[in-house]
Amino acid sequence: MEPGNPFAGVALSLASALSWGAGDFSGGLASKKVNTFQVVAVAHGTGLVLVAALAFLRHEIFPGSNAMMWGGFAGISGAIGLAALYRGLAIGKMGTVAPVAAIITAGLPVIYGIWTQGAPKPMQLAGFALATIAIVLISKPEGGQGVPKGLGLGILAGFGFGGFLVCINRAGEATVFWPLVAARVVSLGFMLVLIAVGGRGKAPDAKSWILMMIAGALDSAGNALFVMATHVGRLDVAAVLSSLYPASTVLLARFVLQERMSAVQNAGMVAALVSI
Repeated sequence: MEPGNPFAGVALSLASALSWGAGDFSGGLASKKVNTFQVVAVAHGTGLVLVAALAFLRHEIFPGSNAMMWGGFAGISGAIGLAALYRGLAIGKMGTVAPVAAIITAGLPVIYGIWTQGAPKPMQLAGFALATIAIVLISKPEGGQGVPKGLGLGILAGFGFGGFLVCINRAGEATVFWPLVAARVVSLGFMLVLIAVGGRGKAPDAKSWILMMIAGALDSAGNALFVMATHVGRLDVAAVLSSLYPASTVLLARFVLQERMSAVQNAGMVAALVSI
């Protein structure tokens, strides 16, 4: 795929969204039974093996300390985001938590793009307005009182993921996988420290191990696809399109877990996806 090909960037971004959404569903399921930090640690350990193997197989040139440093920053931000998302998906409805996280995930890189590349187009501004309405609708409690479970974690996840996208973009365009290796090394170490401090919790069963490893493989695949999308297109476009990841998460939750949402929350979810 040639640099500057907008269709290549769109295809890679949407593939990233599909991979992230399926990975989030797997990680959210695992987090219902296993300590969230342990889920992220196993997922990122699996991802580290995958991206390191691809870096060697592709004979990528080592990008230098600056790119690896930004990869490390991305790892910390992404680890916080993933832990918050998995916990939010475990205690709340996937159809509520994931879209809220996605709106913020898409918003931060666009704001960064405004700072580096100028103001967005009117259509993008309309998207921000619709996103605000979507958050209000999705946040509306089913019983009329309180806030849906996991909503705050979804917001935190969005900031973590948005920070990851900005930082991994700052790593440059020289390579795809080495900055992701740095991100996974740092995030895995961060999770291991949290596990050591807070305790490991219940030992996972065989099904949980499989779900955690699938989540790690799909998450890292989505990261790699996103980085490739930014190499052939604009960061803001890649961030917005890849933030469609809740679509696959919500569909899997609906058909596998039989999740149901109120009419108002359904309208909010649709508005969220349209705003993205």
